[in-house]
Amino acid sequence: LDYFEDLTGDIKKGGKGDVDEVGKRIKQVREERGISIETLSDLTGFDVSRLQDIESGKVKPQLGTVMKLSKALDSAVGRLVSDMGTKLYAITRKDERKQISRSTSKTSKQNVYSYMSLAPEVQGRHMEALIVQLEKSKDKEISVHNGEEFIFVLNGIANLTIGKDTYDLEPGDSAYYLSTTPHFITAKTDKATILAVLYE
Repeated sequence: LDYFEDLTGDIKKGGKGDVDEVGKRIKQVREERGISIETLSDLTGFDVSRLQDIESGKVKPQLGTVMKLSKALDSAVGRLVSDMGTKLYAITRKDERKQISRSTSKTSKQNVYSYMSLAPEVQGRHMEALIVQLEKSKDKEISVHNGEEFIFVLNGIANLTIGKDTYDLEPGDSAYYLSTTPHFITAKTDKATILAVLYE
């Protein structure tokens, strides 16, 4: 019970890792690959100005955006989310440091959710396990990218749109879907916490 309460608390208070390094890692990988920001724009369909804002940290990319960028950069999404791992497995204790990132909406720059990786140490991983704290958002940014996703609601009520269908998910509810299906998730209550597993 204590661990469950820890998971469903405010994750911004739960970690001491470096916050909002995603943009820096995207730029680092892009430069390592010798890819110009204009070429990355062509590969992803994202405006150059948006990519510049992401790399500078002005905009915190949502997970769907990170997955699309990882595909274009031929890089594991885990490296962009929580940097490169060096271990063959990970045991994550509840009181250990967690890597934390935030995500903002494209239009209003409002915080949409915060997330932390549960296994940032594993090398070459193709699956990312995250605790995500959703916030209520008026901006509905539909995400479409390669991969598969599984979510399990821990706390609050999440509102999930998949294709043309919308569902309210309560604690204990879950969903599994192909990420190529247009999707969007937000908190219906002020906040909601989910376990999200992304496979690329």
